[in-house]
Amino acid sequence: MDESFYDEFGNYLGTDLPESDVEEGEETLQAMQEESEEDYEEGEVEPGSSSMALMEIDDVPQTQVVLHEDKKYYPSAEEVYGPEVETLVQEEDTQPLSEPIIQPIKIKKFLVDIMNFPELIRNIAIVGHLHHGKTSFVDMLVNETHSSVAWDVDRQERYTDTHTLERDRGVSIKSMPMTVILQNSNSKSYLFSILDTPGHVDFVDEVTAALRLSDGAVIVVDSIEGVMANTERLIKHVIQEKLTFTLVVNKVDRLILELKLPPNDAYYKLKHTIEEVNTIISQYAPGQDLRVSPERGNVCFASSQMGWCFTLKSFAKLYADTYSDLNADDFAKRLWGDIYFNPTERTFSRKSLESKSKRSFVHFILGPLYKIYAQVIGENEDTLKRTLASLGIFLKASHFQLDVKPLLRIVLDQFFGPSTGFVDMVVQHIPSPEKNATNKVEHAYTGPMNTKVAKAMYKCDSDGPLMVYITKLYNSSDASTFDAFGRILSGTVRKGQSVRVLGEGYSIDDEEDMTLQEVTNVWIFESRYRIEVEGVPAGNWVFLGGVDNSIVKTATITNQDVDEDLYIFRPLSFVTTAVLKVAVEPVNPSELPKMLDGLRKINKSYPILVTKVEESGEHIILGTGELYLDCVLHDLRRMYAEIELKVSDPVVRFCETVVETSALKCFAETPNKKNKLTMIAEPLEKGIAEDIEAAKVSIKWPTKDIAKFFEEKYSWDVLAARSIWAFGPDENGPNILMDDTLPTEVDKKLLSSVRDSIRQGFQWGTREGPLCDEPIRNVKFRILDAVLAPEPIYRGGGQIIPTARRVSYSAFLTATPRLMEPVYYVEIQAPADCVSAVYTVLARRRGHVTQDIPKAGSPLYTVKAYIPVIEANGFETDMRTHTQGQAFCQQMFDHWQIIPGDPLDKSIVLRPLEPSPAQHLARDFMVKTRRRKGLSEDVSVNKFFDDPLLLAVAQSDILPNIL
Repeated sequence: MDESFYDEFGNYLGTDLPESDVEEGEETLQAMQEESEEDYEEGEVEPGSSSMALMEIDDVPQTQVVLHEDKKYYPSAEEVYGPEVETLVQEEDTQPLSEPIIQPIKIKKFLVDIMNFPELIRNIAIVGHLHHGKTSFVDMLVNETHSSVAWDVDRQERYTDTHTLERDRGVSIKSMPMTVILQNSNSKSYLFSILDTPGHVDFVDEVTAALRLSDGAVIVVDSIEGVMANTERLIKHVIQEKLTFTLVVNKVDRLILELKLPPNDAYYKLKHTIEEVNTIISQYAPGQDLRVSPERGNVCFASSQMGWCFTLKSFAKLYADTYSDLNADDFAKRLWGDIYFNPTERTFSRKSLESKSKRSFVHFILGPLYKIYAQVIGENEDTLKRTLASLGIFLKASHFQLDVKPLLRIVLDQFFGPSTGFVDMVVQHIPSPEKNATNKVEHAYTGPMNTKVAKAMYKCDSDGPLMVYITKLYNSSDASTFDAFGRILSGTVRKGQSVRVLGEGYSIDDEEDMTLQEVTNVWIFESRYRIEVEGVPAGNWVFLGGVDNSIVKTATITNQDVDEDLYIFRPLSFVTTAVLKVAVEPVNPSELPKMLDGLRKINKSYPILVTKVEESGEHIILGTGELYLDCVLHDLRRMYAEIELKVSDPVVRFCETVVETSALKCFAETPNKKNKLTMIAEPLEKGIAEDIEAAKVSIKWPTKDIAKFFEEKYSWDVLAARSIWAFGPDENGPNILMDDTLPTEVDKKLLSSVRDSIRQGFQWGTREGPLCDEPIRNVKFRILDAVLAPEPIYRGGGQIIPTARRVSYSAFLTATPRLMEPVYYVEIQAPADCVSAVYTVLARRRGHVTQDIPKAGSPLYTVKAYIPVIEANGFETDMRTHTQGQAFCQQMFDHWQIIPGDPLDKSIVLRPLEPSPAQHLARDFMVKTRRRKGLSEDVSVNKFFDDPLLLAVAQSDILPNIL
């Protein structure tokens, strides 16, 4: 193309084109337009969309100015995604480069696979007194197995404390499980299922639920505080549950850093702590060889905060790694007790032959440990580097710039390494689920031991019938539902499986407490997260979703197609009693349904908690102590009901009892006047009520066995021992009903026909006594005579049951009735100069001291005392106020005691806003309790005495207070 024919704008300047060229161009343009119209008709291209089409131009050119921010270059997010889609805009990538955009799926395959080998599993509960280091000990094991959990010098991780109150108050409230894989000294892996339990005495019910699922216990004891009141109670409980146990002496570094004891004195202190434990063991398990000792390998020394622990064997291995010709097992046997090492001759002896000789434990273990602490804390960087290098410890330069505490932890972590000593101890002394299956089944299962189900549980058979023992319920993240935590004793539970859930009230005769459910989820519970699996075999703990609807406290889960009679696992038996109670009601009455739903949920969440409705309409919550009820009410307000509540002042449960035998034979006639029962009441011998409650004797035993128990232990005659009909108010109740009728005077066949009705009336009466509707305790009711109608229609339950209750009440009221109150056992730890203040506070609250002794090897005193529960509200705060926060106390229910005074003495005048004298207390408590329950102030005897009996009482003039 010749450029001279065109200007700079591309316009043609040359001569006119030949007509043939113009016609050819027009024909070409017309052909292209026709072709584009054909394409449009075929749906391909719009007419005029060809590059040759003419551009349409507005007649008036646009002259307004458009701002930059008003210009639109791209469609908006709403136009792209629609108006219902929320869009978020990030101006920079917040994801770190080390994190992949698509996360890989992590499968805990090894953990799941090892669950199929019961011999490699250990199910243990970590138990001990408050602040003895149980949770931090579990933290130490979590740090070893979870690289994402970093140790922080300024705060403890408290990995198993997941509840808000646990973080705020610094105490564990719930038992929380943790399943980790740990290696022993031979690098063999074991699956450790660990339950971290609360140490506060108020939450001992959580410990009971944890021990019932475990094969053994690890008892944690503070090296300075030693055996405390709760430690003793827990050791007793572990022995009662027939579990093997080991001991961890924790916080050993307190002897070095706080008390600054010389190594030899530290040895004596550690030995004294271990002997304290053995004294308690011998007290509750006489004749059984359960002694713990370092040379037996069932004692471990630890500092969980510094992240180290060792046994004699594991420390001996540290020496064996340095000296190849050293036998670690033989050396470990010489590291405890009165065995001395002579450094001159390099020999061991039973006697200290030279002044330089030290006990082997002091020379080989405490000496090096003290030196490491001293070097890290006191020496400069160069000296410390040389010392650590001689131990094979090499640190980064940045580590030496750290504060003492983190530096000390790093050094000790490298010196001791992982907790293989603890793993060896547990593996050696606590049995696997397979070995402990027989013991667990015999202790927990209520059914016969010769059935197919029982035999499968004995073998811990994963292919046998499914049997799961549920003892704990944990709420979901939104607190709307619960998931069930338990142990599989036989069979394998799988996701989607249909199961039968048997409640505590289930029996072969009464199958009402049974539901059919489907397992929606199967998890391995790890406190802060869950591992979802398809199934879990026998011998393991399991976390189940979708089965909680019918479970209140404990439950038994089995297959739907079991062809044998089903029996449940035993409900939990607690070592304490819920004696403190409050009444609650919603601030807004319309929110009552929410509160009722919340009460049902907290009843599931707390094992020993009791919720009930009084006859006055009050909703009552019963717990073990102030802290317990405080946590319950927090959960009720914030988690389960989410409403504001009005809460009454805390009050206590009372009991009713008698101190003498009934003054006359009491009788009652049925409403149809065709039957007559005669009965007297008298006090039970001391100790019987406690034995019945502790299940040392059961009404379900054969009559011969029950008689033998009472004959041998309480010297009852054969006739009396064989005439026991029932315990009341339930099968473990502290009252006895006896048949003392003579065959010559009473038709025994007729009497046996109404036995169940009389028993029901007796249990009804002992559940709600006549004084103030509180349970009766420590009373023996004896049936002396019974006149019964020969026709069955005239001696039915409707006639006999209320009559039996009425005659029980009349016999009770004529036997000098008294009120009983619960009493706390209090253990107070305080410096010597605060002991006098402790006495003062106790004296003002009707308390009395039973023991006041110094704590060996420490500057503290231990004061042991008793205080009535009704006087204990605010006691701990009062104690700390009077001792400037130096005294620390723990209170636990111990026994029931009779309140001084006669509750039926109408001559006593109760003055408002004045404390009652001691002899007026029984009357004071009874009247106030009756007012609170909406009852009249005085007991109405007309309801409980027939007219002839009432006349006889009036004429005898022996019971003036009743009339």
